[in-house]
Amino acid sequence: MTDLPTSARIVIIGGGIIGCSVAYHLGKMGLTDTILLERKKLTSGTTFHAAGLVGQLRTSANITQLLGYSVDLYKRLEAETGLQTGWKMNGGLRLACNEQRWIEVKRQATTAHSFGLEMHLLTPKEAQDLWPLMTIDDLVGAAYLPTDGQANPSDITMSLAKGARMAGVTIREDTPVTRILIENGRVKGVQTPEGTIACEKVVICAGQWTRTLAATVGVNVPLVSVEHQYMVTEAIPGVTSTLPTLRDPDRLTYWKEEVGGLVWGGYEPNPKPWARDGIPEGFHFELLTADFDHYEQFMDNAIARVPALSTAGVKQLINGPESFTPDGNFILGEAPEQRGIFIGAGFNAFGIASGGGAGMALAEWVAKDAAPFDLWPVDIRRFGAVHRSTDWVRTRTVEAYGKHYTIAWPSEEMRSARPTRRSPLYAHLQAAGACFGEKLGWERPNWFAGPGEEPVDRYSYTRPGWFGAVAREHHAARNTAVLIDQTSFAKFVLQGPDAAAALNWIAAGNVDRAVGSLTYTQMLNARGGIECDLTVVRLAHDRFYIVTGTGFATHDCDWIARNIPAGLNVQLMDVTSSYAVLSLMGPKAREILQSVTPNDMRNDAHPFATAREISISGCTVRALRVTYVGELGWELHLPVDMAVTVYEALMAAGAGHGLVNAGYRAIETLRLEKGYRAWGSDIGPDHTPVEAGLAWAVKMKSGLPFLGREAIAAQLAQGVKKRLATFTVADPQVILLGRETIYRNGERVGWLSSGGYGHTIGLPIGMGYVRHKDGVTEDFIWAMCGTRTG
Repeated sequence: MTDLPTSARIVIIGGGIIGCSVAYHLGKMGLTDTILLERKKLTSGTTFHAAGLVGQLRTSANITQLLGYSVDLYKRLEAETGLQTGWKMNGGLRLACNEQRWIEVKRQATTAHSFGLEMHLLTPKEAQDLWPLMTIDDLVGAAYLPTDGQANPSDITMSLAKGARMAGVTIREDTPVTRILIENGRVKGVQTPEGTIACEKVVICAGQWTRTLAATVGVNVPLVSVEHQYMVTEAIPGVTSTLPTLRDPDRLTYWKEEVGGLVWGGYEPNPKPWARDGIPEGFHFELLTADFDHYEQFMDNAIARVPALSTAGVKQLINGPESFTPDGNFILGEAPEQRGIFIGAGFNAFGIASGGGAGMALAEWVAKDAAPFDLWPVDIRRFGAVHRSTDWVRTRTVEAYGKHYTIAWPSEEMRSARPTRRSPLYAHLQAAGACFGEKLGWERPNWFAGPGEEPVDRYSYTRPGWFGAVAREHHAARNTAVLIDQTSFAKFVLQGPDAAAALNWIAAGNVDRAVGSLTYTQMLNARGGIECDLTVVRLAHDRFYIVTGTGFATHDCDWIARNIPAGLNVQLMDVTSSYAVLSLMGPKAREILQSVTPNDMRNDAHPFATAREISISGCTVRALRVTYVGELGWELHLPVDMAVTVYEALMAAGAGHGLVNAGYRAIETLRLEKGYRAWGSDIGPDHTPVEAGLAWAVKMKSGLPFLGREAIAAQLAQGVKKRLATFTVADPQVILLGRETIYRNGERVGWLSSGGYGHTIGLPIGMGYVRHKDGVTEDFIWAMCGTRTG
C-alpha cells in the first residue's frame, strides 16, 4: 500500500489491546487526526495469547476505578461496534488456605468496600457452591467479587479497533516504525518503510518491544520479557459457562472456564526470563516451546485443588512471553526524558483487565498533556537512574514475578539487586545493627536491632517483628535525640537570573524570601492538586536548593522543569549524589550539635525555617532547621566525602545525651503522631492544600500569581467535598495499615490513606479523607466524634 498519510497529530505504535484502546478513546475525544501503526497484525505481539482474566481490585483507589472502567467498557463495547468481545461477568473468587492469607483477604475485602466495590467474604462451603469442582479441605475462607469476569483478548482488541475506525482514527497493519524522529528536542515524526509521518506526539504501546524502541530516543522504560505458561484442557464434566474466575494464590494458580474446559496457569517462584539478547526479528503470532518440566511444579497443587484435572485431556500448554516490570505495576505517562513521547506498556499479564481504563487514562494524558487524575502507582516517573540497567531491571522483575501470588506483607521489602546505591555511612550503620530497606536503588536504614536482636524483617499482619525496635527509636526522638541517615533525599539546585521568578510561579508558597530562608511548600497542578511536597532553601539571590523525597526524584525534577515559564533564564540540576544528609532530631539535638560546632545554635541565632552553613569537625555543613518528626532538629547536608567524619563526631558527642541511630520506620510513626502528610498517600495530585489542611502554606494573601491559584481561590470561596482528618482507635491492639473504611453515623465516607501506631500516645493512628457530596466542613468532621475536643 502507498496511501500512508504524510502527517498526523498523534502516532500510536503498537496494535495490541493497549494501543487499540488509546486509539479508541482518542477517537471518542474527537482527536481523529491519529494513526495507529502495527508492525505486523493487530494482537500479534502478546495480546493474542493472554489468558483474559479481568479482576478489578488493587491497593490504589484510582487504579481500582481504572480497572472498573475496563469492566464498564467491555459490557457495552459489543453493542457499540457489533463485534463480540467474549466479555462475561461471571465474578471472581480468591481463596485463602491459612490464617495469614485469610487476614490478607479480609483486608482486601475492606479495601474493596472502601473503594466502592462489592466483595463478599465466604465460608469454604459457600465458595464450593460457586465452584463445585474444587476441594475445600484446606480452605479457611474465600472472597467473591461479583463484577469481575473474563474476556477474549483478541475479540476485545478487534472491537476497540473497530470503534476507533468508526470514530475516524486510521489503523495500519504491516507498517513497522523504524525510527522516531526528534529535532531540537521536539518530536517531529516517525519513519516507516513506506515513508515518514510527521507528527506532534508519539504513543508507544509496543508491549515487550517498548523498552528497546523507547531507548532509541533516550527514554527509559523498565520492563523485560518473562515466559508465562498456562494450560487449556478438553471439556470437563461439571464445568459450566457460569463458573467464576478463580485465584488460588497459596497454590500459585488461577483458573477460568473456556468452552466447557479450563484454562489454568500460575506464577512460579522461579520464572524464566526470555529474550536476554533481544526479541527475534519478525516474532509475531508466535508462542514459545512449551516447557512441561518447568510447568510440572504446579501440577500437584492444581490436582489437589481440582481433582478432575487428573483425568482431563490437555489441548495445549501455551507458553507466551509477557512484559513485566520491577514493581509489578504497569507504566503510563509522558516520558520525563523527552516531551511528546508517551508510554503505555509493562502490563504484567493483566493487560486485558487494565486495557480499557489504561487506554482511557493515557488518551486523556496525550490529549491534555496532563494525567486525568492521580496515577502515581503506574506513573513512568516513579523510576530513576537505577532502572536504566537492564540487568538490574531483569533481576528485580524476576523477583516481582515470583511474588505475584505470595502474601503481600505490610512494609515488605524486595531482596534482589541489592545493594546498589549506598550512603557513605552504610558500613557504619550496618555495624550498628541497621536493617536496611530500599528505595529507588538506595539502601536506607529502616530500623536498628538492639542487643540480642537480629536485623532481619519479620513480617506480619499483626505487630511486625520490628515493632519494639521502632518503639525504642520513636521514644528516643521524643525524649532524647536520634540521628537518621537520609542521604537518599532527592536534591536539586535551581539557579539563574530568573530563578526566583520561575520558582515562585511553580511553588504555591512564597519562596522569594531572604537568603537563608527555608520554605516548606507544595507545587500544584492547574486543578490545585498537589504535585510536589518539598522544602526550598534560598542560597543566594539567584540560587535555590530543593529537597524532596527519595522516590520522587524523577517526578519532581520533571514537574519543575516542565513548568518553568518560557523565556526565563534558569538551569535545574540534580545534585542528589553530591550531598549526604544526616537528620539530628529530638529535645537534646541543640545540645549535641552545639558541642561539635563553634557556631551559635541558639534559637535566636538559628530560628526555625532557616538554613546556614556551620562547621562540624572542620567540615562545612549546610544546616536546615526543619523537622518531619515534630521535634527540635536539623537536617545536615554536606559533601559525601565528609559524611563519616561528621557522623562519628555527632555520635561521640551524643553518647552522653542518649543519642541513638534511627530509621525510616520510626520516621513514619513519628510523623503520624504529628499529623504530617506523606505525598503519594495522604496528599497528591487529587488533593488540594485546602482539602489537606495545608492552605496555611499557600501564598493566597500575597496576591502573587502561581500555578493552581484559581483553583485554590475557588475552593476557599465555595468549600470542599473532602477533608483530611486524623483518627485514633481506643484499642491499642487494633492494626491500622491504610485503606480501612471511615464511617460517619453508619455511612461510608472515605478510607484511611495511611495508618500506623503512635508509640508516644500508645494508640493506632490513621489519616484519611472524609468525603461528602454536599461538602465537608470542620463541624461535619467533628460531628463524627460526638464532642469537639480541640
